[in-house]
Amino acid sequence: MKEEPELIEKIIGALTYITMGMAGFVWLIIGLFTKARLKTFLQFHIFQSIFLALAFAVISIFVGWVSNLLSVIPLINKVVAQINFLLNMPWFFNYSFIQVILYAFLFYLAIQAFRGKYSYVPWVSEVIGHNISH
Repeated sequence: MKEEPELIEKIIGALTYITMGMAGFVWLIIGLFTKARLKTFLQFHIFQSIFLALAFAVISIFVGWVSNLLSVIPLINKVVAQINFLLNMPWFFNYSFIQVILYAFLFYLAIQAFRGKYSYVPWVSEVIGHNISH
């Protein structure tokens, strides 16, 4: 039976998703200097949020690169420009569709961490869980 995480662990776990891994990274640095051992719950959420933030950055750079590459091809550039506009135009409280989806997902993960639950993201959670448990 897994023990219930402490309140500070729940707060740090939630904050690490909201800050795209930065709060968790700072907590890892603090733990490194104080030589404190982080519990599995906190390690899981910190590493998952950092991994998701890095994955989002890499995917954003790749999609931007492909979009720029396709924008120089005649006829395709009109379609790429239209898709780019539709995905990035203000949609909900001046946020784009992609931003709304991303923030809703991060908010869900933060709530799950604050509730003391292990959130599941396909493939990512399996890799993180496997590496933390060993």
